[in-house]
Amino acid sequence: DFCSCLNTFLAKQNTKMSSDKITATLIIEVLGRPPEHIEETLRDIIKKIDAEKDVAVVESRINPSVEVQNQKGMFTTFGEIEVETKDLVTLTILMFKYMPAHIEIISPESLKLNSFNLNAILNELTMRLHKYDEVARILQMEKSILENQLKGIYQRIQQAKENKKAKENDKGKGSEEKTAFEDDK
Repeated sequence: DFCSCLNTFLAKQNTKMSSDKITATLIIEVLGRPPEHIEETLRDIIKKIDAEKDVAVVESRINPSVEVQNQKGMFTTFGEIEVETKDLVTLTILMFKYMPAHIEIISPESLKLNSFNLNAILNELTMRLHKYDEVARILQMEKSILENQLKGIYQRIQQAKENKKAKENDKGKGSEEKTAFEDDK
């Protein structure tokens, strides 16, 4: 019933929030196909955000999917998600985890940031940048390996074509020599 839902909601708010809470709106975009799938994906993302420790989704709205111009069959949608987080560190972690297209802090109007929280934010930023750098290096290495493998395959194909052409030329010369030899008889 409504009362039990309200009590559950309030209990969740009380256990998840503190006095330093930050209210913010996140805009999250999703691209893909079919349109029903990307809308469902966005709903799942909102559920995951709400399940995050020290985060509560206050309100969310998913906009209808639209087809992307110049990309037939591809659709995009975005969600506007109002969240309350325990603090700025939690909001920062949320930002890195879900990579919203836009964030707007609604309240408080001004923030006081102590060195402990700033250190936590900077360490989170540094950790994420190191992970992204590691992924980029691995992708560059794998790309280089694949390019070398493709070059090797291309060279083998070219060599096989040259060998085939040489064999065909040798067969042609062999039949010409036989004809010439048979003429001498």
